[in-house]
Amino acid sequence: MKNTLTILICLFVGITNANAQNIDFKSANFKNDKEGFKKAEAAIEFGDIYFAKGNELAFGIKDVEDNFKIALKSFEKAQKFNPSNAFLNFKIGVCLFNTTSPSKSFSYFNKAKELDPNCDPLLPYYLAYITQLEGKFDEAMKMYISFETTYKKAEEFKKFIDQRKKECENGKKLIATPLRAWVDNVEQLNTDSDELAPSVSVDGGEMVFSSDRKNENPSDSLGAYDYEIYTTMIDHGKWIKPTRIVGPLNTKSDDVVNTISYDGTSMLLHRSSNGQTDIYESKLQGAMWSDPVVMNKNISTEKFNERYACYNHDGYKIYFIRDNEDNTKGYELVYSGMESKLRRDYATATFLTMLNSKFNEGPVYITIKGDVLYFASQGHGSIGGYDIFMSKFQQGLWTAPVNLGYPINTPYDDFFFAPSVNGKTAYICSNREGGKGGFDIYKVTYWGPDKTPVLETEDYLLSSVLVPMKDNNIESKVEVNKKFLTVFKGNTIDALTSKPVLATIDITDNASGKVTESFETNSATGKFIITLTSGKNYGIAVKAKGYLFHSENFDIPDGGEDNIVNKTIELKNIAVGNTIALRNIFFDLGKSTLRLESNAELDRLLKLLQDVPTLKIEIAGHTDNTGSASINETLSQARANEVVVYLKSKGVSADRLSAKGYGSKVPVASNNTDEGRQQNRRTEFKIIAN
Repeated sequence: MKNTLTILICLFVGITNANAQNIDFKSANFKNDKEGFKKAEAAIEFGDIYFAKGNELAFGIKDVEDNFKIALKSFEKAQKFNPSNAFLNFKIGVCLFNTTSPSKSFSYFNKAKELDPNCDPLLPYYLAYITQLEGKFDEAMKMYISFETTYKKAEEFKKFIDQRKKECENGKKLIATPLRAWVDNVEQLNTDSDELAPSVSVDGGEMVFSSDRKNENPSDSLGAYDYEIYTTMIDHGKWIKPTRIVGPLNTKSDDVVNTISYDGTSMLLHRSSNGQTDIYESKLQGAMWSDPVVMNKNISTEKFNERYACYNHDGYKIYFIRDNEDNTKGYELVYSGMESKLRRDYATATFLTMLNSKFNEGPVYITIKGDVLYFASQGHGSIGGYDIFMSKFQQGLWTAPVNLGYPINTPYDDFFFAPSVNGKTAYICSNREGGKGGFDIYKVTYWGPDKTPVLETEDYLLSSVLVPMKDNNIESKVEVNKKFLTVFKGNTIDALTSKPVLATIDITDNASGKVTESFETNSATGKFIITLTSGKNYGIAVKAKGYLFHSENFDIPDGGEDNIVNKTIELKNIAVGNTIALRNIFFDLGKSTLRLESNAELDRLLKLLQDVPTLKIEIAGHTDNTGSASINETLSQARANEVVVYLKSKGVSADRLSAKGYGSKVPVASNNTDEGRQQNRRTEFKIIAN
């Protein structure tokens, strides 16, 4: 028995040693397959050309393009012939490490070490890096220090070694104090290909993103498909199967969505063609996105590559990333502003020096107010790869970037940041281990208010018409001034046919009487979305040709909570008998004195009477049932009279106007609640003749 056990142990050791034996690519080792050896040798020679190019770009902090992919395809042919060569396993590991699925490199690096730990002087560096990716920061730190002290040319890699060591230090701190949040893979959206650039609607119900999953276009010579733009929506709490957006938005080239304008009517994207990447813009026209147009020459230049753009809050600036002009790295953050929206005369782009690091910067997103910027970076206080950072615009300058923290950021690449309006969720994409492959879309869900999330509450305001239609300090806490929002969304339809109506929506600051914003609803669906910040009283006027205008009032006090209002606005055509409520006419309490905030609404009614000179109307005053019926009728009559007096003073003929006080006789809601009584206290006009 003892002798048998000894024999088995010896056999096991022998097998292990045989498996760990490095087999060089020498003709003497393959006498029985000389033809196979020649093909494998040729494949390695061809792959080495692109492998060298890839390394030059990678350590030049530039886009490695397809060099490692081409090298990998060639190396894999030789690997089939001889899988036991340490140097080839090392090179395959490097190629895979520089793809969007770096975890695939682990087994090759480890096998290279097993076969010959001295096969390449950079193997210890990559072994330290994959140890860092596994979150073993102390172990990785020791390995980096060992590499630094033993590698003769370590000085040439000092910038990278220093950054890796800082990442290990940062990682230990951030993972020790994680955010109170879940980060979950949105499995129904992801494939084994890349899913990038999630842009989410304000209510969290719709999303657009890009993916290089298999599509109707032919694959390239490497078997890869181009990036296309997809859309999806939530149904019963789950995202439905994404569909490719039809029309000219997608081509046979890479089409990567960057961001959607806050009203959902414009899209920025970038395309790659003939080695050049530029930023394009598309407009939503009814149910279709227009053929994207390349941006102004000061944004999309002929000399440089540009990508990952976003709109500034007021539409006058575009932020994006561009090739570094002095050729010391890859991409840097820049912005370009314009003097006139009509001329769209974007100026020469300006580099955001205070936000750019010694390494590459990535996708950028500006909040609606323009005071908070999120961007991805390989530098600053990263814990490995790209991390997502936040910076605030204060006193004319962007503050030092702050890492959003773990588990949003990991030692892998973490891209993009699309927060919801209430600050409770956000969407990112990451190639962290455990995904389906490449970059996947993840949902961040914050647990609660115990710790203030490093997050602003503004969101990509993505219209639902999308379907179809140098500071390395780690800060433990970030003070965020929360801006409360009310989101008013819905669609405009014909009151009789329920068909969509193209309408114009004017937003008025009732305190000043000025129209602060004006835009059209979607011509194909009638859908719209508006975001209103707290601290103001807003008048919302909806107008369409051939229809009576509709108004809404939003009085949003400071310190209010986020709110989403979803409403279908039924527009009534100019027909006798139609009645319209004037929600933005205000009187002093218990009196018939018109307040100044009413002027904008009164002037809209005045314009309607001027535009339709045959129109005759009755102004009707209504109250709730509080107080005596006689007092309510008297008050409502007096208020109706005041409106008529105002219109007469502006030149409207008296024979076109009449006034009637109905008191509480015609309620439109229950008088048993404050909200119902508020709705019943109203001024209306009824068309008597046309």
